[in-house]
Amino acid sequence: MDKIYFLSKSSSLILVIIISLIFVLLGLYHSKKYQGLNNYLTANRNVGLFSLTTSLTASALGAWILFGPTSAATWGGIGAVIGYSLGTAFPMFFLIYLGKKIRKEFPKGSSLIEFMRKKFGKNLFKLILLMTIFYMFIFLCAEVTAIAVLINYISGTELWITAFIVLISTLIYTLYGGLRASIFTDNIQMAVIVVLLLLSLLLITSFIGNKFSFEFINQKNPHLLSPSYIPNYTAGLTFFIAVAATNLFHQGNWQRVYAAKNFETLKKSLIISFFVIIPVIFYMGFTGMVAFSINPTIRPDLGFFSLLLKEKSEFLSLLIIILGLALTISTVDTLVNAISSLIVVDGKATFNINKKINYLNFSKYLILFLSLISFIVASKGFDILYLFLLADLLCCAFVLTIFYSFYNKNINEKNAYVSIIVGLICGFLLFPSPDFSKSILVGILFSTDLFPAMVSQSLLFFSFLVATFAPVLTWKLK
Repeated sequence: MDKIYFLSKSSSLILVIIISLIFVLLGLYHSKKYQGLNNYLTANRNVGLFSLTTSLTASALGAWILFGPTSAATWGGIGAVIGYSLGTAFPMFFLIYLGKKIRKEFPKGSSLIEFMRKKFGKNLFKLILLMTIFYMFIFLCAEVTAIAVLINYISGTELWITAFIVLISTLIYTLYGGLRASIFTDNIQMAVIVVLLLLSLLLITSFIGNKFSFEFINQKNPHLLSPSYIPNYTAGLTFFIAVAATNLFHQGNWQRVYAAKNFETLKKSLIISFFVIIPVIFYMGFTGMVAFSINPTIRPDLGFFSLLLKEKSEFLSLLIIILGLALTISTVDTLVNAISSLIVVDGKATFNINKKINYLNFSKYLILFLSLISFIVASKGFDILYLFLLADLLCCAFVLTIFYSFYNKNINEKNAYVSIIVGLICGFLLFPSPDFSKSILVGILFSTDLFPAMVSQSLLFFSFLVATFAPVLTWKLK
């Protein structure tokens, strides 16, 4: 039996092309008058409060918010929702203190990796650079896959068509206009995102009435709100640690730290972003708990759509596509420019190419290659959650050592290397297999029966926890 879709394939395709084309034209037109490497990397360090705030927020809220928090809430309960919300927003608060320090000590910089290269030697900095690019590449694949799957779910449009249009359109204006183009389009995308999310809230509450409440969730699935439900804590901490750690290594955030016209502007922007992000992520997670309480058989990551598309109207389908595209393109242009900027700034120290080379052009060729891989991944509909979790683990092993070194001058390159390797090894020993049933330590080297059920049933949580905090044990070593 053929599946009945919410919208025709032709209608969704026309909308995707129109929305993508609008952002291409806006990005190209605006950045035409802002050319040069400084604009490409740091928007000439002259971005004001409104633009910086909307850009920071829009870049943090990708299409993943339509799937991730919703899905996590169905098994991790209120704890997962809170952890996801705080984990996504926390780096904004943390960047106030780190941003002030890094702008003061390295005022002409444009990346965290550049700062690390000055502090440590070339070997450690290359490891940090590789990890950062790997994380952002996985993020890129996830975003393109998410929007392709979303539009396929609504209209049956082939995955590769959506992936191709979104990638090509974003690459055109981002590789031309750099950070200037990304920030300008983020302003518009954030306005669209806020309006559509508020509209979705009004529509959902009108569709299901008092079911959109904690009381209803407590009636149907009290464990999701129960203080005695262990996954509320383990899931919450897992998402907080993982999401916060990875976002601290997001080069897009660091570009915007340097792009602010002064520290006061940066501080205000980060605070506002923090308080905008939390309710947005919480709202998405809450829809997951409500949808699961209404229909426990629903696919967890489709909870938000099941509530909003309850009436199966074409108008609501169009609304979701526009929302998904705004979320995706605002994140993809940030990732594209962030990876490109790392190659421009740190390429010479990384690749040691003797002959003169234009690293801006080289970075664009590398981006095109990575985008091609992202296109292949998205067009196949691969589930890259496991790779995302692996990238999270890498960031967890790096995070405390790298950022503590900002304040402790006794941590040298050798000490940092040892700390990171210890974190990686300990984390990998507990990191779960793709089916989450075992790990190298639990179930392979040693029988699962030898470990408490709390450990064997929460391998992802303990792998992140150990990877994050095991490095601390080595800081005093000489």
